[in-house]
Amino acid sequence: MSEQEEARLVGMLRALGNPVRLGIVKTLAERQGCITQEIVATTPLAQSTVSQHLKVLKDAGLIRGEVE
Repeated sequence: MSEQEEARLVGMLRALGNPVRLGIVKTLAERQGCITQEIVATTPLAQSTVSQHLKVLKDAGLIRGEVE
């Protein structure tokens, strides 16, 4: 495994190490995509907090799409 691949894997695992983000990924996998408000409805978190978690997941390469 190259250093670049290893760094990418570490970033992905770090992102998934947070229970909230893991839950978001599970929700997205079940729904094959959704809008932020649908994810907010599945958590006790504010929309801004969910958006920040989505940004981390997107930056790690685990999700794609528009994160607003």
